[in-house]
Amino acid sequence: SDMLNLAEFRGLVPESVRRLPHVVYFHENQLTYPFRFMGERDLHFGFVNMTTALAADAVWFNSAFHRDDFLGALHKALRKMPDYHLPDVVKRIRSKSSIEPLGIREIAPADTREPGPARILWVARWEHDKDPDSFFAAIRQLRASGVDFRLSVIGEQYAESPDVFDAAREEFADHIDHWGYQATRTDYENVLRAADLVVSTARHEFFGVSIVEAIAAGAWPVLPRRLAYPEIVGPPAIENADASFYAGDADSLARRLAKLIARHAGGDLWQDDALRVRRAVERFFWPRRAADMDAALERLSTNHL
Repeated sequence: SDMLNLAEFRGLVPESVRRLPHVVYFHENQLTYPFRFMGERDLHFGFVNMTTALAADAVWFNSAFHRDDFLGALHKALRKMPDYHLPDVVKRIRSKSSIEPLGIREIAPADTREPGPARILWVARWEHDKDPDSFFAAIRQLRASGVDFRLSVIGEQYAESPDVFDAAREEFADHIDHWGYQATRTDYENVLRAADLVVSTARHEFFGVSIVEAIAAGAWPVLPRRLAYPEIVGPPAIENADASFYAGDADSLARRLAKLIARHAGGDLWQDDALRVRRAVERFFWPRRAADMDAALERLSTNHL
């Protein structure tokens, strides 16, 4: 993975291992991954990513957005070097890069949907880069306009999660179905199955595992038109995918949610095909992804001989 210094590894292992083809998988990177705390970025780990990619025979990214984000940041970092700028590094890494999305466990959707108001789900790490402030601002607008809804806010929490979560739990107490980290995988999947709409407000996302899992469980995605989301659920993955995207701010999110909730109330959210959005992410189910990754490794091994 991206945290291993592959150049050092290949320099230290026996020749029999060094000659094998090596693939590095970038699920994250250390040049554009957001800080938990503000401060100057330590470029050492970013340059470890660079040397790792240079030492690899193939470089896999979980999305095209991630590849372009990393290589763009690397280009800027190299141009800041006072002397030799290593002008061909980015080109060399790009030439051996490919997109190999993550796999997810298949989640069976609910047989029937519970009656009542639309159920909105927010599922992400409870950190500032997921922009919970915009999410709760949009929810506040919905309530002020008289829109009825239920709310589940789940995800991994840290000792210093943003204060907005505690305030929102009290503010929206009469709308909440589920709150906080789900102790078991079964609990987590059950919350996903119950959701009608899954919302992201992320400012940083290289892929979006929890969003893809929620879609697989049958929730309609409501996503900012940025990051990896357009390639994950945009056309051709979902036909007429515009209904899944908003401009990225709280106001546009509130408007998009209001329209989708109105469709839900009228029984037309899924347009008589409850599995339509689920089929858009079936390509990420592990049996398919494992076969695709195995085939890519086989091709690399054959070409390496």
